[in-house]
Amino acid sequence: MTKQHLAGRRPTRGTGEDILKLVRDIAYVQWDPITIVAPSHVLSLWSRLGDFKLSDLEGLLWNEKKVFQHWTPIASIVLTEDYPLYYSLMKRYPESLSHSWGNNITKAKKFLASHQGLRSRVLNDLKKGPLQLGQFSDYVRTKRSTDGWSSGSDVSDMLFHLMMKGEVMVVGHDGNQNVWGLADDFLPEWVEKKVISEGELEREMAQRAIRAMGTATSSEIVYHYIRGRYQNIKRALSQLEDDSLIQRVAVEGIGTKQARFIHERDIPLLDEMEGNGWHPRVSLIAPFDNLIAGRGWTNAVFGFDYVHEQFLPKNKRKYGTYVLPILWGENLIGRVDPRLDKEKQVLIVNSVHAEPRAPEGREVALKINETIEDLARFIGAKEVEYTGQVPGSWSSALR
Repeated sequence: MTKQHLAGRRPTRGTGEDILKLVRDIAYVQWDPITIVAPSHVLSLWSRLGDFKLSDLEGLLWNEKKVFQHWTPIASIVLTEDYPLYYSLMKRYPESLSHSWGNNITKAKKFLASHQGLRSRVLNDLKKGPLQLGQFSDYVRTKRSTDGWSSGSDVSDMLFHLMMKGEVMVVGHDGNQNVWGLADDFLPEWVEKKVISEGELEREMAQRAIRAMGTATSSEIVYHYIRGRYQNIKRALSQLEDDSLIQRVAVEGIGTKQARFIHERDIPLLDEMEGNGWHPRVSLIAPFDNLIAGRGWTNAVFGFDYVHEQFLPKNKRKYGTYVLPILWGENLIGRVDPRLDKEKQVLIVNSVHAEPRAPEGREVALKINETIEDLARFIGAKEVEYTGQVPGSWSSALR
């Protein structure tokens, strides 16, 4: 939790510098614009930084350009100072995709080869200035997207490939719509563009993943950062181990057939946890938060099975629509299903569920209630209204 900035006393107000430090430490923050409560990336920042100004994040993205939005392979906020990592993958795209992407390397090559004219027209359109998807001259919705998120057009497919190649990027937002521009026009002059060798890149990515997660196995590293881009993770870990940059560890209660690693810089944290350096707290975790990004990781480390139920039919939802796990110290102890009524300025809590071994009693319930009220204030709600079930052992405080 310390590595994820989810332990210790949460700051009362995070600054732009706090946002940068956070992204530097956890490698990325997944971007998602759904606003049932607040966008997932906003909730991820709030759970770690406390109240912060959205204008600080916007300034970092579009004015100072110290962070940018990129596909990792999920839409994410990443550091511009790390541009050489992404640039190295861009220059080798699509060959920089790993085998976990299946036949996407072949598909990308085929699409780019058969749509050279479209590529030229898209880039020419952007030479006149940034555009939303529907503003491109060639835009026609041609098919239903397989992921349910993109428009399913040839232009959106081309923009994706050109982003992965480093030729275009997201340069702003209009509501939930991306605004696209030429990367060379948007990136600040101080950005370093250099190609890092494949081996050096994978060693750096693996270290970032291990440090962000605290401890990790090879499969957890590959899934976490940068997902689906490793060509030889075993070689990278072997070299890091030979150089004494990582060490093998065993974590009590977590069984695995793979070796688990910790970074040498983080070994002192183990001593702090045994002393007075560990300060647990209650946090509400965003649906697309780094902490629960991998279902296998979340099950293995927390014994907590998290499913994005907003993508399921209503009759198959067990916990709700936009479920936020409750973190208490180092354990995920329950789930909250909230919804913001913007018109009435009320945070409606549809239900609260406790895990089977969750702590009982008024103390934990009060902490959960306090955290929910903090969230309400942050997103502009004037009150919290509980409308559904809450665990009996917590009911005295959650009303």
